[in-house]
Amino acid sequence: MTENRLVEDVLRRLSGFFRDTPRPVLLHAPSIPSSAWTLVKDCLDTGWISSAGSYVTQFENDLATVTGARRVVATVNGTAALQVALTLCGVCPGDEVLIPSLTFVATANAVRHCGGIPHLVDVEPRRLGVDADRLDDHLSGILKHTPAGPVSRQTGRPVRVLCVMHCLGHPADLDALEDVCRRHHLVLVEDAAESLGSWYKDEHTGCRGRMAAVSFNGNKIISTGGGGALLTNDDDLADRARHLTSTGKVPHPWEFIHDQVAWNYRMPNINAALGCAQLELLPRLLSAKRALADRYRLLFADCDGVTFLTEPPECRSNYWLNAILLSESAADQRDELLRRLNESGIQARPLWHPMHRLPMYADCPRADLEVTEDLCRRIINIPSSAHLAPDWKTESV
Repeated sequence: MTENRLVEDVLRRLSGFFRDTPRPVLLHAPSIPSSAWTLVKDCLDTGWISSAGSYVTQFENDLATVTGARRVVATVNGTAALQVALTLCGVCPGDEVLIPSLTFVATANAVRHCGGIPHLVDVEPRRLGVDADRLDDHLSGILKHTPAGPVSRQTGRPVRVLCVMHCLGHPADLDALEDVCRRHHLVLVEDAAESLGSWYKDEHTGCRGRMAAVSFNGNKIISTGGGGALLTNDDDLADRARHLTSTGKVPHPWEFIHDQVAWNYRMPNINAALGCAQLELLPRLLSAKRALADRYRLLFADCDGVTFLTEPPECRSNYWLNAILLSESAADQRDELLRRLNESGIQARPLWHPMHRLPMYADCPRADLEVTEDLCRRIINIPSSAHLAPDWKTESV
């Protein structure tokens, strides 16, 4: 079989790029600082390994400092955080929640865990986030406004919340999306699972919506093994979130009194200790990942049929996962390129299957999704670990 020239060119460039890097070159490996050993050992030595302990509070306070959020509530994972955020922002069983079809499945799953129904909308090609103009047109055609709030003319169901996702760490257009929410009387929630360290203009992602969810899964920019957090500037919502994620337990010196059906979604102290150590490293991680992205940008600057995806205007992305976009004429070479890269020990992945192609969400209400369909055919994620940056030093990691 004759190999495609684009496949050979990209493989040559990346093989040379990682010439001195041990294989396999992982898509995104964690960078654990040596201080993590001390903090985690302290949890083991003192026995404070579960959901009570000082590191949970420290981690929440540190996250508030990093993001600028008024309040932070640590959780067991990002999906749990998003479920609680949606619940507290008014999503009830049977409600439709507007989400991008171009997202990781956890966004849609969190909606379903609330009893809601994902209403799938399209994204813009530059940011990969929800397209505000197309969303406005779509909502203008399907929503009717009632005293109880907006309702879909198509299904008769309430539509209360827009949940935007900052895809691959690139901030969505929050100004425009906030305007859409105002016009259509929607609550804005941010799925900031991938965007810790990303800024929209002069504001950290996760601080514009009424609530936001962050993830600290093993492949995120910092990792607590598993974990997540809720961000909000609303003290009442934060207090309710803490209560809901702590089994609805009423504070008491010895009695076990619970006043509502709730969840045990608290982050364990041992995970939070790992998070505290990781947050100390965050500025170095962000600098390294930007340096890696700059090298990729130069690497593909003259590559026919390939564009390296860069941060949107007026934004500062964390470049969580770097990505290349194949030209229309090269889209049919995506799978061959993925196969060749992975066979050579360079992990590369396509974007997720969009939600409307998954069996459990195939029948969900949706807008036109032509941009989502197009991007999913042409985007490939390439290795993005911070330690791949040219100036990364390992002495303290």
